[in-house]
Amino acid sequence: MELPPLPGREMSARRFMAPGADLSVETVRIEGDLFRHMAKVLRLKIDTRVRLADGRGVECTGIIREMGRDHLTVAIEERHATASPGGTPRITLFQGLPKGEKMELILQKGTELGVSEVIPFQADRSVSRIPADREEERLRRWQRIVGEAARQAGRPDIPTVRLAREMDEAVRDADHDLKLLLWEAERATTLKETLAAQLRPASIAVIVGPEGGLTATEAETARESGFIPVTLGRRILRTETAGIALLAILQYLFGDLGEGAHPENGSPPTP
Repeated sequence: MELPPLPGREMSARRFMAPGADLSVETVRIEGDLFRHMAKVLRLKIDTRVRLADGRGVECTGIIREMGRDHLTVAIEERHATASPGGTPRITLFQGLPKGEKMELILQKGTELGVSEVIPFQADRSVSRIPADREEERLRRWQRIVGEAARQAGRPDIPTVRLAREMDEAVRDADHDLKLLLWEAERATTLKETLAAQLRPASIAVIVGPEGGLTATEAETARESGFIPVTLGRRILRTETAGIALLAILQYLFGDLGEGAHPENGSPPTP
């Protein structure tokens, strides 16, 4: 749904995420899914002003100058670097691979909540298994999902998604300032007291298990890598809820959630 312009302001150009596009050139060629969305779904015309973001920190404004059968071109007028959120921690979510389409929900909502990276991993108790010959296909789909979610959320960047085969591979290179393991078998250390003792970290890693939880061996692997096992207390959350809930808590405590209104007075970004 289109929102009317605010009084005294011009209608802003539509903003699109164009991951992989080279925005350093004077004329940008748009193909594939983004072209179909712009030309076939939104029916944009020649001379329409648009904004393009590459998801890596560059955004530009331009005008559609050509509309072909399988592509369109945008003549660039202005180009600038997008500012990264000051003081917002880099958050990585290590997610034990869940069943069905739950991973897609986690990716979508995690992107809205500002996650920087999502690493699904094949936990010992993961019911879903991704054959090796389908990993690239699944990763491409997941990357499209976070790209679309970033566009809808008005993010200047796009989270990265990579797949790990097991817990050890997932956490091997985790060098975050704060590393948390949500583990149902932990009884003493609570999430609340752990976060209360922290200064604002520059980077945070979170591990969430699949539906069946993590094994004691996996928990020990995470602990050896510096992760702190914490309990949520009596509240039991599904795997697709736990990571989302924790991201919201972390962004409220250490990030920018609730710090100020959206630049457009709280209105959602134009699709």
